[in-house]
Amino acid sequence: MLTFLLLILLSSWRNRNHALHVSSASSKTSSKATPLTRGTVNDIVSKNITMVLENLLMNYENNQLPTHGKGTPTVVKTNILIRSMGPVSELDMDYSMDCYFRQSWRDSRLSFLGPIKSLSLSIKMLERIWRPDTYFYNGKHSYVHTITVPNKLLRISQDGDILYSMRLTIKAKCPMELRNFPMDRQSCPLILGSYAYTSGQLIYEWQEGSSVNFVPGMALSQFDLMGSPYRNLTFVRREGEFSVLQVSFNLQRNTGYFLIQVYVPCVLIVVLSWVSFWIHREATSDRVGLGITTVLTLSTISLDSRTDLPKVRYATALDWFLLMSFGYCIATLLEFAGVHYFTKVGSGEIPLDEEELENESETDYQDGFCGIVSRSPQTVHPETIIDVPRRRSSLLCDVYDVNESVSYGRGSSMTVSVTSKPSTMERQTQTEVWIPKWRQFLYCLAGDEEFRRRRQREAAGNCRKKGEKIARHINSVSYIDKVARVVFPASFGLLNVCYWVIYVTYQEEFKWQDPPFGSISR
Repeated sequence: MLTFLLLILLSSWRNRNHALHVSSASSKTSSKATPLTRGTVNDIVSKNITMVLENLLMNYENNQLPTHGKGTPTVVKTNILIRSMGPVSELDMDYSMDCYFRQSWRDSRLSFLGPIKSLSLSIKMLERIWRPDTYFYNGKHSYVHTITVPNKLLRISQDGDILYSMRLTIKAKCPMELRNFPMDRQSCPLILGSYAYTSGQLIYEWQEGSSVNFVPGMALSQFDLMGSPYRNLTFVRREGEFSVLQVSFNLQRNTGYFLIQVYVPCVLIVVLSWVSFWIHREATSDRVGLGITTVLTLSTISLDSRTDLPKVRYATALDWFLLMSFGYCIATLLEFAGVHYFTKVGSGEIPLDEEELENESETDYQDGFCGIVSRSPQTVHPETIIDVPRRRSSLLCDVYDVNESVSYGRGSSMTVSVTSKPSTMERQTQTEVWIPKWRQFLYCLAGDEEFRRRRQREAAGNCRKKGEKIARHINSVSYIDKVARVVFPASFGLLNVCYWVIYVTYQEEFKWQDPPFGSISR
């Protein structure tokens, strides 16, 4: 009996140990299976997302608006983040910019429930859902960046809000008014809207608070960005009214480049042309060569400055400055032409030697010696005779009666005998009628020969009365040159002050560039 009780206790103790062993083994097995369970959960979540999307798109019509059949238009909110801007081309009248273009709208057909707040989807889903047919009204050439993959983003939230973002390079038209170039201001618009949906079906709105933004540090090479106002419009077309968004980039040009490359060189060239006023009027080739060189240099600068400008029908501010500079350089040449025609005495020819002087006729001697002889015989030096011009129709002295005998002494002097009998030219000068100055000026411009001969007789009479010599007039400063030395710099400086005051202080206000056809602001 006692033995039977011992056997029962021993068996129960063994069963207890076996149960403890089994429980410990099962706990180890369950602990080793935990990673498999977590991976299974992730797979289940992924499968659930796929199943959710498949269920959402099962009966989805991607060619219908989200508000189709509800009687209300779909609202698309838009914002732009601009990374860089430029170049701005005056020749083609367009501009380029690199930006992130974002659109958001609500599609209740794509709302879902679950612990996930939003889903970032592949761009392949874009072909299966509805998206707005946005295009740029004034665009010329725009494209989506595709390196290394298409730069697009699609995100859906639980309540059906969709965010569609892409990186674009946009090239758009920018009508420019270049009358004040290069002190001008330009307003370059960007106009976007739907291609097919009217305002009763689709409405565009700027997103509040972040409609148009710029990356910090963005700068343009030739312009300063003064502002970027935006507005909503209703664009009227033949098919109906369309919702349109517009933003204008207000730009003001920097004039530093043009000051260095155009304005300062033009001023220096004009000042250089005035050097001819201090050159003797006998140096014909020097003064003419300097004037022609300045004109040709200005022509080169003018052609280079217009290579990047369109052939507009009006003159720009730069054109007016170049024309002013041209005018002063040409006026310098004309001034010397007046000096040469009315007051220049010498002809610039090589002086005659003694053999040629002996072969000259008596008339030539009279024309040459009128300024160095007096009413009684006197002794003159050969150097003075050599300085006398050979012939000059505009000679400012009368003709005296010179004796036929002209003899050279042993020294360096020559004796000339003259009579005191007044010439015919002198008698005519005393009886001529006085002519008003305005009529004299007209005669000079017309080149009247009779008036020219009269002026010669008057000059000869004055020369004889005062006893002046021709050597005193040769290489002397013309009265016209003296006046030009003051008038040209003073007038040029005054015109420059007026030019810069007008074009710098007077700046037109920025204006909206309205779309073609018609538009109604809203």
